[in-house]
Amino acid sequence: MVDIATRVWNHKWKIDPIVRSLIDTDFYKLLMCQSIFRNKPETTVTFSLINRSKHVRLAELVDEGELREQLDHVRSLSLTRGESTWLRGNTFYGKRQMFRPDFMEWFENLRLPPYHLEKRDGQYELTFEGSWPEVMLWEIPALAVLMELRSRAVLKDMGRFELQVLYARAMTKLWEKIERLRAVPDLRLADFGTRRRHSFLWQDWCVQAMIEGLGEKFVGTSNCRIAMRRDIEAIGTNAHELPMVYSALAETDEELREAPYKVLADWHEEHSGNLRIILPDTYGSENFLRNAPDWLTGWTGVRIDSGDPVEGAEMAIRWWKERGEDPREKLVIFSDGLDVDLIEELQARFTGRVRVSFGWGTLMTNDFRGLVTDDALAPFSLVCKAAAAEGRPTVKLSDNPLKAMGPPEEIERYKRVFGVGDQAEREVLV
Repeated sequence: MVDIATRVWNHKWKIDPIVRSLIDTDFYKLLMCQSIFRNKPETTVTFSLINRSKHVRLAELVDEGELREQLDHVRSLSLTRGESTWLRGNTFYGKRQMFRPDFMEWFENLRLPPYHLEKRDGQYELTFEGSWPEVMLWEIPALAVLMELRSRAVLKDMGRFELQVLYARAMTKLWEKIERLRAVPDLRLADFGTRRRHSFLWQDWCVQAMIEGLGEKFVGTSNCRIAMRRDIEAIGTNAHELPMVYSALAETDEELREAPYKVLADWHEEHSGNLRIILPDTYGSENFLRNAPDWLTGWTGVRIDSGDPVEGAEMAIRWWKERGEDPREKLVIFSDGLDVDLIEELQARFTGRVRVSFGWGTLMTNDFRGLVTDDALAPFSLVCKAAAAEGRPTVKLSDNPLKAMGPPEEIERYKRVFGVGDQAEREVLV
């Protein structure tokens, strides 16, 4: 097992680049990329970095030269033969050859496109523009680079023993969480912590700890490289960028209303089983479910990613019952701001009513709260989102208005089109 503290003390980034591989990314990015490669390969999309925690002034913490060096390194990466073999030949969700030969041939020849970086008011403005299948693959590496450079900036002046004690405390903190989770009956939990991890080495350690500590309760990781390396399941389905871009391309209000369902119709053609998971909150879950076509009720389940998780799950249960489905056969995946208390609460409330699973993210792979002076390693909310498609702004409403994004006038238009009224605000921690 890697001695993380010593590795940090002896740190040379050429030995430990932040992003080591093009598959050091979330599995759902590759699944979505294949779908986009098939359905909208020529669409021009812009992705932008958004720091929702304005008090963390990244451009004052992270050296621009180091940032560019890491981003340039990401651009030099390509699939290795072993990675290609794993993607082409492995079984994912019980399906052989999940990735089609034409997509794999394209992916094997891919180098990520250029980036644009500048400083503004203590923050970095980092954008990527190009064909959708190419620029979308910048999202996870860009976030991982910024998050880890921030960690390195905080750690750089610490001594050898201080680092040893810091990581010992962090390991103890996670292990105490694992010990509590062991006692949760019927738990199914996956690592969703790549995008806002403390570091690659730390995420890999966390996954190994979960494998040993939780056994069969730990079902896999969203990180493809770690899944391959540790021989565990790669976990993931789809994300908000699909409806956001499809909606931005809509020509009329009617096309806009139908765009979130058109996304899932395209997905339906490609995938079956546990890959058919609905993410309903992009433009408000209540309206999405109310107007959903009947064929969506046959899908495996839903992922709750914003708003009150209890309300979201209860809403899904009511919807399935109203449409004649048995909720006990459906899957609800919770993935928003989870930590042990909330996992325990949700498991207890919904066990026996639905099948329950958890995607545990930042507070698994980056919970250093209270471990350094001024809480300088506390996690913060950094995202990289599709901001425009073919020159048109994208919009996300969410079930939490504090997570909404897009120009104010477009947000209001989307609220009108999708019938979204007042929403309750929930603190955005990560």
